[in-house]
Amino acid sequence: MLAAERKNLILEKLQDEKKVVVSELSVLFGVSEETIRRDLDKLDKEGLAIKGYGGAVLNENNNLDMPFHVRKKKNMEGKQKIAGLIAELIGDGDHIIVDPSTTAVSIVKALRHKKRLTVITNSIEVLVELTDVSGWDIISSGGTLRENYLALVGPRAIESISSFNADKVILSCKGIDLNKGITDANEMFSQVKQTMLRSARQKILAVDSTKFDHIAFARICEISEIDMVVTDVRPSDAWMSFFAEKHIDCLYGRES
Repeated sequence: MLAAERKNLILEKLQDEKKVVVSELSVLFGVSEETIRRDLDKLDKEGLAIKGYGGAVLNENNNLDMPFHVRKKKNMEGKQKIAGLIAELIGDGDHIIVDPSTTAVSIVKALRHKKRLTVITNSIEVLVELTDVSGWDIISSGGTLRENYLALVGPRAIESISSFNADKVILSCKGIDLNKGITDANEMFSQVKQTMLRSARQKILAVDSTKFDHIAFARICEISEIDMVVTDVRPSDAWMSFFAEKHIDCLYGRES
């Protein structure tokens, strides 16, 4: 196994279990404990883990983001619930903008039965997912590829997206807070998402329940700029009252 593969698997284990132990990883991967310590050193330096005696814990700083391949495995059930709800909102022939979130990949999978959709995105993963769909127009924003994110950002992406007038934009975020609004971990992502919001008539926030009452580094917009919130479980009464006061529709999944 290559070192990069092993590091990715350690990241996935951290995401699931929040901590790892050197001795256990050594047995799991069939390498020395010193090799595992070097892997954890790298993750610590990248800000993804916090190394300690005998192992490491997940760095849950909300201003950091796991690589795409790790994030897409988190709360898969919740993302599928959100995708199912959003699929009911999209009609044949709609022009939609989707962001490079892992939730967006679940959403476009749920839309595959729709006809004549136009999808505008800066997500490499979404583009790959839709390569075999016929009868749709798939438009890439272009731009600069952001390492580990499978996302296109920068001035070219912003200029391209700003030239469209879509029916709906569906975007996610890193945090949503009653006072600080909707935020993301990275300024470049926030800038592209701001442009997406200006380029669509209906603005839909697709956000799983783990993002509520969290604040990330870069502001995307005020919550009042969103028309609808779609989430996996019912938000708290305080959030539901806030949405009602701001005339924001809120859809959420049924309890299992």
